[in-house]
Amino acid sequence: MPYQEILYEVNEAIAFLTLNNAAKINALSRRMIGEIIQVLQQLEADESIKVLIIKAAGDHFCAGHNLDEMVDQGMKEYKFIFDQCTRMMQMLHDIPQPVIAQVQGIATAAGCQLAAWCDLVVAEEGARFATPGVQLGLFCTTPMVAITRAIGRKAAMEMLLTGRFLPAAEARELGLINKVVPRQDLAAETLNLARQIAKASRLTLGLGKQGFYAQVDQADEKALHYAKHTIALNNLAEDAQAGIKAFLQRTTPQWQNR
Repeated sequence: MPYQEILYEVNEAIAFLTLNNAAKINALSRRMIGEIIQVLQQLEADESIKVLIIKAAGDHFCAGHNLDEMVDQGMKEYKFIFDQCTRMMQMLHDIPQPVIAQVQGIATAAGCQLAAWCDLVVAEEGARFATPGVQLGLFCTTPMVAITRAIGRKAAMEMLLTGRFLPAAEARELGLINKVVPRQDLAAETLNLARQIAKASRLTLGLGKQGFYAQVDQADEKALHYAKHTIALNNLAEDAQAGIKAFLQRTTPQWQNR
């Protein structure tokens, strides 16, 4: 399917979704959000894909929402944009494939939210992250949800109240991102991470991702109750049995759910 503001391709078991409007700093327009939703719907049903990498054309990852669409509209229009963006963000957690953000340049406002909401983030050394809506009179309330789940409350509140940019190294220290690499190594390092993940069974990756988000905000007792039942069911799966037997026999497992 042809898209206007994104690119989508698949190489072996890894999918690549590219934000492709560098002239607008890859702002999340209504069209772009809609196209991303289409890809995620397609991806969820594609059993051949194990990992999704979200990257961006040009010098920067994403500047957030397209502010041209935020001027002189009514509540119905604004609600539609944020409803769709929220749907897109939630789908990133709902799809079974782990999602890696590959970030260069700036990731601001909803662009910072997009990176933070991905399961993993690899950023180049010059990348910067910010939630600067407070400076425009539009507090970054929806990015706030992703930020407060990725880093501590005090650091999140400072980001939100000041709008200052966090350099990649600081973002890494706070837990907002996973890796910081030289700019020239960004694509290769992200792909290496995706390939490492893709060695696992597709079924196991999906169960693990679903389980992580199901328990992460639960109290300890409820989380353990959920986890013990999930791992017991997982142990019944063909791939779990194949993996355990291969480990005991010192052989390479052959996944049924590749």
